[in-house]
Amino acid sequence: MAPIYDALTLVPADQRLDLVAPPVAAALAYIPDAMVAAIDPGLADTEAFCAAYGVPLESSVNAVVVKGVRAGAERFVVCMTPATKRVDVNNVVRRRLDARRASFAPMDEACALTGMEYGGITPVGAPVEWPIWVDPDAVALDWVCIGSGIRGSKLFIPGRAFLDLPNAEAVQGLAR
Repeated sequence: MAPIYDALTLVPADQRLDLVAPPVAAALAYIPDAMVAAIDPGLADTEAFCAAYGVPLESSVNAVVVKGVRAGAERFVVCMTPATKRVDVNNVVRRRLDARRASFAPMDEACALTGMEYGGITPVGAPVEWPIWVDPDAVALDWVCIGSGIRGSKLFIPGRAFLDLPNAEAVQGLAR
């Protein structure tokens, strides 16, 4: 059963495609239980959103696009971690990407490649060739709040549903 928050109205995401980015709408079939809620776009950043809407920080999961480079070849990955943790980019992610160096993808590049807005990037609808690495703590949550591809809404999905996305896997040690 989907979570209930007094300050949000959750509806099935496939019934409100206007509240998600086009790539997210195209990928909702992977997560049929996804719910969506409209929010103030000015409150899309995790801490502001949680404070304004009463969603526990522990239930929010952030997406980070990491770019790795080796011998001029670029690789991208979407990393999903609970908002209370930080992605281990310089060790775990860099090694798993087989990259000489890894860093957060520049905002403009991440937005252009995903077709999503900054502050709303989500693994749902990410480029299918990109891996999606999820902290096991996020998978273990009953329901999580994630981006919807736009700043004006949030998706709510069962944590286990991350693993239903193409190229998704739980990665031990992904975040600290």
